[in-house]
Amino acid sequence: MTKQIFIPVFMLFLFLILGCGKQGTTVEPTKEKKTAYKDLVTLFNEWRSFEVPPIMKGVPDYTVATFEARWPGFKDLQQQLMAIDTTSWPISHKVDWMLVWAEMNGYDFNHRILKPWERDPAYYKSVWEYRSDVPAHEGPTHHKTLELWTYTFPLTAEDREKLLADLSVIPPLNEQAQQNLTGNAKELWQAGIRVIENQSKALEGMLNKEGISEDAKIIAAVQEAISSTNSFAEWLTTEANSKTGPSGIGKENYTWYLQNVHLVPLTWEDEVLLLKRELARAWTSLKLEEHRNRNLPTLTAADSPEAYDQMADAGARSLLSFLEEQEIVTVKDYFEPALREHLGSFVPEDKRNFFLIGEHYDPRPLYSHFYHWFELARMDLEPHASEVRRGPLLYNIFDSRNEGTATAVEELFLQAGLYDDSPRSKEIVYIMIAQRAARGLGSLYAHANEMTMEEAGGIHSEYTPRGWMKTEKELLLFEQHLYMRQPGYGSSYITGKYLLESALANYAKMKETEGETFRIKDFMDRLNSIGNIPISLGHWEMTGEKGHLNSLMN
Repeated sequence: MTKQIFIPVFMLFLFLILGCGKQGTTVEPTKEKKTAYKDLVTLFNEWRSFEVPPIMKGVPDYTVATFEARWPGFKDLQQQLMAIDTTSWPISHKVDWMLVWAEMNGYDFNHRILKPWERDPAYYKSVWEYRSDVPAHEGPTHHKTLELWTYTFPLTAEDREKLLADLSVIPPLNEQAQQNLTGNAKELWQAGIRVIENQSKALEGMLNKEGISEDAKIIAAVQEAISSTNSFAEWLTTEANSKTGPSGIGKENYTWYLQNVHLVPLTWEDEVLLLKRELARAWTSLKLEEHRNRNLPTLTAADSPEAYDQMADAGARSLLSFLEEQEIVTVKDYFEPALREHLGSFVPEDKRNFFLIGEHYDPRPLYSHFYHWFELARMDLEPHASEVRRGPLLYNIFDSRNEGTATAVEELFLQAGLYDDSPRSKEIVYIMIAQRAARGLGSLYAHANEMTMEEAGGIHSEYTPRGWMKTEKELLLFEQHLYMRQPGYGSSYITGKYLLESALANYAKMKETEGETFRIKDFMDRLNSIGNIPISLGHWEMTGEKGHLNSLMN
């Protein structure tokens, strides 16, 4: 595949915005300069309105002609952003500017390279049965999805009309997809067939919802959506034989995307080295823990629904008490209900996937990762004052923040003493870190087109300790497919963890230099208050340090 790199000419302006250019250097913008923060907010709202495609035949229009016709409008918005002079702004406002800049870079990259509407059949998945544990759905998603998890059955009159409207999108969107999907990404295409086939099953499940069997109009709409989805899946299967090209975007494009869209100050090569290091460290730490615990009894998995429920309740109470009593973070009133909604339930041993295996021994490592749900509850109940940060960032730009934090706190809580009552539970934490490092490493090689998705899954499976990734193939397929669809996501758990630890270290050093006491609670509360933005920007805002951002300019 020909590798393309698109470096925007306005990188020099960004260099100046971050205060790294020579004093007195200026850039001549194409628009009159504006200096007020409110100008950024106005432009942000215009940009977000523009980002939603126009409607054609009742569905978003992802046709080539429409993208090309709208391109000058996008370039105008981009130039307006570059014309804003942020020199006198506080760091928090400069961070907001960078968030808008990153989103626009994401649009540019999707238009030029990723093209999910052209290369990725799973982009046209419409029915989502669950809420993601991060601010928005993982991976590229079209703009008119049916969020089934938001409906309560039996339906109210208002929700019934909304559901009918949502269902009406599916047939014409599936038709448009068959015109738009001209890409040659073999593995994305093959894996996407399964996603669309599963949508048909989700639609069939809707017919069993309370109150639906008496509603002829909804039944007809669901059946039309099923028929359309089945036809779409059949078309994808027929076309799959002609697909022969790579699915990865290549190392150079991957690095550009990391740095200019997700604001991760690393290269593809940096991430490979980091994930190899973390994989080795996790295995080593696991084996040392096993040695240390060699004379202790092994953990016993819950073997009944009653045993699981008792363990889950105790695990939730233990985690929440630990966070409050050990002054790890301010425990808000919404933490407990947010966690208890996701305690899980007993699953027979032969049906447990990777996460369920560990959860049945001690759920606290996984519940620590469920820090996600505290963050989503905060987003719902304590929306950020900044309009730019209030909702989910586009293009999964939040991944280093949300996935990185959720992964980092697993070990942070371990080191702070969460498992002093159960040393063997520490082993689960290191198994989870190794699994994330292995799957992220595989995804990096897949994006470099040095491995197929199946081979990347082999690393994921073989280098996860105790064979815990060999028990259930669905999770393996889902994760490697997602990471191929969304560059940077598979590695974000470990790279985000690294970036959070770097921010924590810099923050602690700053406190020490100023003669103040470092408190983990202060750091975590400050991190939470900044919102779901890339860790690199949170680091800058918390410490005033921006040296780690230099690679984004260089």
